[in-house]
Amino acid sequence: MPGIRETRKLPYSADQMFDLVADVARYREFLPWVIATRVRSDSETEMVADMVVGFKSLRESFTSRVSKDRPREIDVHYVDGPLRDLDNTWIFRATDDGGCEIDFSVDFAFKNRVFEKLAGQYFDRAFRKMVEAFEMRAAELYGNKSSSAQMVAR
Repeated sequence: MPGIRETRKLPYSADQMFDLVADVARYREFLPWVIATRVRSDSETEMVADMVVGFKSLRESFTSRVSKDRPREIDVHYVDGPLRDLDNTWIFRATDDGGCEIDFSVDFAFKNRVFEKLAGQYFDRAFRKMVEAFEMRAAELYGNKSSSAQMVAR
């Protein structure tokens, strides 16, 4: 299964970044290609949510189960949609300067292997755009501060 991993050191606390990532209901306000979200259920430890993504005339709907371990980790497990599999993990580690280091990884598999090869070429670019959108959202909510990033393809 193709995957991408990125590590970023951010000047925001692990709690702040956990809250931002866990706020699925607001994704359409800042994430590219997210048209709508619907949170079906939500508790301290688990959420089930639907997301509609689109580009031009294409629209696809996904359902995910989100496991939450505040403020350390968020695991997103694909339940239903057009892919065979799509899982991602956010790990938040507090740093001595009051910020945090975020380790984000995503693994995906398309139902059609040919489409997986084609789409995989663009997935890296889309992934980078989404990670940048989370960082820009953090700057909007918590103040504009600098960060460092490292991308690792798997």
